Amino acid sequence: MDFDDTPDEAAYRARVRAALAEHADELVHTDVDADAGEEAADPREQEQALRRTQRVLAEAGLVGVAWAAEHGGQGGSLAQQAIVGQELARARVPSLINHIGIGMCGPTVIAHGTPAQHEKYLARLLRADDVWCQLFSEPASGSDLAALRTTAVRDGEDWVVNGQKVWTTLAHVSDYGILLTRTDPDRPKHAGLTMFVVDMHAPGVTVRPLRQMGGQSDFNEVFLDDVRIPDAERLGEPGEGWRVALTTLLNERVAVGGGGNDLGLSVESLARLAADRLPALPADRQVLARQALGRAAVAALANRYTGYRRLTAISQGGLPGPEASAGKLAGTAAAKLVADAGVRLLGDDAVFAVGPGDDGGADGAGRWQRNQAWLPGIAIAGGTDEVLRNIVGERVLGLPPEPREDKHRPFDASGSAR
Repeated sequence: MDFDDTPDEAAYRARVRAALAEHADELVHTDVDADAGEEAADPREQEQALRRTQRVLAEAGLVGVAWAAEHGGQGGSLAQQAIVGQELARARVPSLINHIGIGMCGPTVIAHGTPAQHEKYLARLLRADDVWCQLFSEPASGSDLAALRTTAVRDGEDWVVNGQKVWTTLAHVSDYGILLTRTDPDRPKHAGLTMFVVDMHAPGVTVRPLRQMGGQSDFNEVFLDDVRIPDAERLGEPGEGWRVALTTLLNERVAVGGGGNDLGLSVESLARLAADRLPALPADRQVLARQALGRAAVAALANRYTGYRRLTAISQGGLPGPEASAGKLAGTAAAKLVADAGVRLLGDDAVFAVGPGDDGGADGAGRWQRNQAWLPGIAIAGGTDEVLRNIVGERVLGLPPEPREDKHRPFDASGSAR
């Protein structure tokens, strides 16, 4: 992707800006830069406002830009999708509440769902009439997703599910989720899995938010006790869950930092903070601060434009691949550099405890502290740094894979089984 818009892209950008200006009074805006991880004083009211914002954007043609028209999207390009993301940030519209549904769950339903599932879910997903989550991680399996233990047992036309998921983003506000389960423990761990769509309001589903050190509750643990899921809500064939999950994971790596999107506060917000704070620092600290600012800006912009190049390759017929794992790694590292530089600019103000909803002064010092506290979770979300390094090493660099003694054994006989 060229850093400058083509004539067609410039025209599209103008249309996006005009649409955002037209609907400005109907959208949620942040007074200053979006505060990653901030919890509103009234979370329920914030949720409804964010749902309304996504609905307005969807009706204006600014959601699902690169989705095919037959699935409710705009049939546009990934370059256009990137432009919409840039213009939403410029207009200070916060992240879409259903970003997991759009970036991960929706593409999975499109690729592996039935026409009936497409009809039932996709349009409502784009409008945020239904918010989605991704039920993958479990307490006992760590970074080894294929070692999951949540079971689904066939009972007539239903499957009965029992187990626990954890670190499930947005589960507390979700209506549906994609759920990876074990349906055949006698097969090797990657072969005995099946994916379903689960109603998050169904009997037996219990969601408990997890309080993070920044004060917010983005993540949740989810308990599934004799939850009945109709077979019609299965995604793919029984036992093909790992193949379905790979679709989700590849899209997730692009959605979470791999597509050039900023994680946390942007480098532009760092520049504004520096303009306010840098002149007040002692001369010796200014030198160190400028070095930190330079490293953060270079890392953030390099990740952004490399991500755009990756989107260009996908838009020309490529598929999301393991290279997106490198993008997510780079995005996390850049976000940490930006956050660290921002907190360093605060000086003594960085030691003050700031609660949710308190910006810590006119320049929003508190949001920098909360952003820094929020970022360690992003190093886990979308694949831990360690797992992503293994993927890059094995699938991009061609290094020998780590020994996996349990790969071909029945799951119950493997070292990670119950």
